[in-house]
Amino acid sequence: MLSDKKIAFIGYGVMAEAMITGLLRQEVTSAKNIVASGPRPERGEYLAKEYGVNTSTDNRVALQKADIVVMSVKPQMLAQVMSELRGSVLEDSLVLSIVAGAKIDTIERGLDHKLIARSMPNTPAQIGEGITVWTASDSVDEEQRGQARAILTAFGEEIYVEDEDYLDMATALSGTGPSYVFLFMEAMIDAGVHLGFPRYIAEKLVLQTVSGAVEYVQKSPHHLSRLRNQVTSPGGTSAEALYYLERAGFRTALSRAIWAAYQRSLTLGEGRKKKRLGEGEE
Repeated sequence: MLSDKKIAFIGYGVMAEAMITGLLRQEVTSAKNIVASGPRPERGEYLAKEYGVNTSTDNRVALQKADIVVMSVKPQMLAQVMSELRGSVLEDSLVLSIVAGAKIDTIERGLDHKLIARSMPNTPAQIGEGITVWTASDSVDEEQRGQARAILTAFGEEIYVEDEDYLDMATALSGTGPSYVFLFMEAMIDAGVHLGFPRYIAEKLVLQTVSGAVEYVQKSPHHLSRLRNQVTSPGGTSAEALYYLERAGFRTALSRAIWAAYQRSLTLGEGRKKKRLGEGEE
């Protein structure tokens, strides 16, 4: 589906590299059909050497003859980049955005272009284990939706949604989600070291515990609460630990963190600056 399509990545950061890696690894397209642009020449040189793709420090040059344009810049740079590219995207080209918080309407107006798909991938895309929630404007036809799906499945799973509001929710839950898991794992490892384990043993125990728990959940037909109850003996160690976590507000803290990330995604979409901590809270 994409073998003869020219794909331009506007912004060649970590997520763009993950997407390029997936596209080439899955043989969805070839390196000669990919061009990536960004402000740092050394970054472009690295991508060209590592993957054989074309690179440029000029976004407008990268955009030329592109059938698919992947907007992969930082949210804070989006307005500037769109102003630079406004009116330059080919009329029948698909624009696929992975910019957190940036709404379809914002990109349509910023680029003066109607064919927009918006997506929210996450960090595990770098190893082909990502999950991406995405949607598209009404102007995007079925063929182009297929092209977007082909790109997104090259580095993990994808979920299409009709309601664009789900994208900001996905940003908070799955897009930002790996950072919560990393922090949780880091805390467990540090606790293991505090108990007396060498760090390398604590790391191995925690990594396999988390990996095994996820695998167990995926293969079990039961609800998470039932699985948790199965390993919580009355008066046992799990019961004691879980009681303390509940007393410490573990669920509430996590829920509020996800809500804060959701609100931040909305703020980014509106182009507003972040409030100071506690500002506007009840």
